Amino acid sequence: MISEQTKTYSKKAIYKKLHPWVRQWFDENFDDFTPAQKQAIVEIHNKKNILISSPTGSGKTLTAFLSIISELVTLSQKEELTDNVYCIYISPLKALDNDIEKNLEEPLKGIEKIAGHELGIRKAVRTGDTSQYQRQKMLKKPPHILITTPETLSILLVAPKFREKLSHVKYVIIDEIHSLADNKRGVHLSLSLERLHHLIGGFTRIGLSATVSPLEEVAKFLVGYEYGIERDCLVASVNYLKELDMEVISPVSDIVLADDEDTRLATYDILDDLIQENKTTLIFTNTRSGTERFVYNLKTMYPSHYNSNNIMAHHSSLSKEVRLETENKLKNGELKCVISSTSLELGIDIGYIDLVVLINSPKSVSRALQRIGRSGHRLHEKSKGKIIVTDRDDLVECSVLLKDAKEGKIDKINIPKNCLDVLAQHIYGMAIENPWDIDYAYDVIRKSYCYKDLTRDDYEDVLSYMAGEYSELEERYVYAKIWIDYKENTFGKRGKLARALYSTNIGTIPDSSGVLVKCDGETVGKIEEDFMERLKKGDTFVLGGNTYRFNYGKGMTINVSPASGPPTIPSWFSQQLPLSFDLAMDIQRFRAHMDSKFQYRRSKEEIMEFIHEYLYVDDFAANSIYEYFVEQYKYAKIPSNRKMLIEYYTGFGGKKFVIFHSLFGRKVNDALSRATAYLVAKRYNANVTISISDNGFYLSSDGKIGGLESFRELTPENFRNILTQSLSKTETLASRFRHCAGRSLMTLRRYKGKSKSVGRQQVRGKILLKFVEEMDDNFPILSEARRETLEDYMDVENAEKVIQWIANEEMEIKVINTVIPTPFAFNLVSQGYLDVLNQNDKAEFTKRMHKAVLDKIKSKLEDEYY
Repeated sequence: MISEQTKTYSKKAIYKKLHPWVRQWFDENFDDFTPAQKQAIVEIHNKKNILISSPTGSGKTLTAFLSIISELVTLSQKEELTDNVYCIYISPLKALDNDIEKNLEEPLKGIEKIAGHELGIRKAVRTGDTSQYQRQKMLKKPPHILITTPETLSILLVAPKFREKLSHVKYVIIDEIHSLADNKRGVHLSLSLERLHHLIGGFTRIGLSATVSPLEEVAKFLVGYEYGIERDCLVASVNYLKELDMEVISPVSDIVLADDEDTRLATYDILDDLIQENKTTLIFTNTRSGTERFVYNLKTMYPSHYNSNNIMAHHSSLSKEVRLETENKLKNGELKCVISSTSLELGIDIGYIDLVVLINSPKSVSRALQRIGRSGHRLHEKSKGKIIVTDRDDLVECSVLLKDAKEGKIDKINIPKNCLDVLAQHIYGMAIENPWDIDYAYDVIRKSYCYKDLTRDDYEDVLSYMAGEYSELEERYVYAKIWIDYKENTFGKRGKLARALYSTNIGTIPDSSGVLVKCDGETVGKIEEDFMERLKKGDTFVLGGNTYRFNYGKGMTINVSPASGPPTIPSWFSQQLPLSFDLAMDIQRFRAHMDSKFQYRRSKEEIMEFIHEYLYVDDFAANSIYEYFVEQYKYAKIPSNRKMLIEYYTGFGGKKFVIFHSLFGRKVNDALSRATAYLVAKRYNANVTISISDNGFYLSSDGKIGGLESFRELTPENFRNILTQSLSKTETLASRFRHCAGRSLMTLRRYKGKSKSVGRQQVRGKILLKFVEEMDDNFPILSEARRETLEDYMDVENAEKVIQWIANEEMEIKVINTVIPTPFAFNLVSQGYLDVLNQNDKAEFTKRMHKAVLDKIKSKLEDEYY
């Protein structure tokens, strides 16, 4: 049973449980235990499963280790410490592994000093980067505390000699569990933990998490199930949200009227001021390219303030050595500023940060709290953060996000379930361990939270695939990995190379690299694979200032031809973080409140006062938000959680647009737009262009489009099926199938010491996809590729909610026709056009569009509202 931890233990009560040397060490280094430590240390000592959720800087790591160190010290003193692993610490990042080893060094050395002799407690890091020499050393003298990653743990489970060393494991700590639970790495880990549980019996599970919701689901993910009921787990949630000093800043006095260059220069001036006012500043940009741009421009524009010694970049494309150097310099106080994309969100120890600055919206409350929580990295200190916004949608979004953050309203986590590709990988791993009874293996798998609802049919289909019972696959060099004896009801590994194949091909993170773009045989540049997934034949996009039409893709190369006119796919799409559905709905509710204020003819002063009270923003921000909403209200209607606005607009060259004001986040809008476009294309036999954002989507065509009729055809009963049909023959499904084929070992990334390039994997993936679609449309790995696309890449569940709201008439649809797009539609419609305009034209284009809207309002309404 999952239960809230309501007990708080006194310092005296905790000291009673700790070894005297550990007690003395703690007393010499700390005044008192933190709230998280007072709730959890005794429970860990009592071998209780526990999930600890508290902000950065609240002592979570020491909370997890203190009881364990105390027990190891006791065993050492009694000379009962054996050559086995007692604790496994699992983290999502190799950087965190090294970080923890250093953090363990300090207490262990301090305790040894008090004891007056060496205790012989060993700790070591084991990852894919660990040398063969170090691995052999670990076999002879295994660490008592093993620090590793999810992938390496699953390899150790099939290593016969090392498995023996795991037989005494009493504790498993999963750090940053929130960053694993919402993706397939977490699914993979959940099955590894059940295999470990099967191997050695029960062990104490300790989860460490930053701010996440709902905690009960994460706790279930941590502990899994026994006999269909979740195992016992305490949830220690320290809700003393660090006092937040958060502010939304606009770099210019009028976001709409200021030209692009003024906004850019003002942004850098603000950044420079903030950095100079503080000792250490951490800036998040959301994208790797943005990180590089801001570092370069700050050094170029303010050469007397910044150089390579005091400002550095940190993102996942940089080498491990460069990232480690940045982290160490930051920790040692040598850097004035570090600019990161997302890589410093997790709990790497980077020392004391005075200020965190976010460039544009982080798209979710939990991500904002996590990032801003990196500042004031000491208990009870304020977390200080600024969010710089550069357009009106961002201003509204960040203002609502700020409100939710201050009120502790966190977005819900989505944990993937029944991933058949990950299951295939683990069935192979289990077969390598030893032969298994088919029924017993099914029971073990369903102890994982992620597979508790796995159907017997899906399980048997994956077994059949792994056993080579789809004989046609041998024609495509996909061979059986296991044998099945139906008479004995058992399965086991096939072939002498099984362990080597498994160890060199496991994991869930697909190989990726830039996709080459070729035009008339010449390479014109690269795009990201995520971006390629969006492309369908005929789409146009901008690369290096030129517009190209997508013809077809082959492997990691796409063929294009020159095109003119605005692109149909904005080039920045793939780098955008998706807006969380929960935050999107809160923005929609704010829109509904504003709409009602205008409907009831409230004065500007009254509405301004409401904005102040509701959003905690200053006068300028409140005025900008007011002007934005009053323009939308006077020109058209305000869409909200109760009203979806559909806007018919004819653009340049007579191109027809149907704009759906569906502020649900781009993952939901991706699903809604594809299903609608599929029905439009079928009905009118027309090529339909889609463009999506977090705030809505539009469909566009040169001919008749009739988007509303097609949208109304979608029902809660047919939506998923139509969306699945719309994916057929798309790059999105092809790319996801390639990833699933790699995870399920249909395609081997490495074989006999040789690696297969991403391009070759992509070509093979497409050949296999075509083959299995013809062979069996319900083939388990194809089914998984579709599930991943619908549920993980898109958000079909929340899209179905929207369709249900419309079916139940909880959300009405309003239709309008416009000559100029409404203010709320402006960013969405213009994002394609703006890609082909230079910097100066962009500012002029924006101003012209805004002025035209204001002119329309003036001519439409005699009564001046403001």
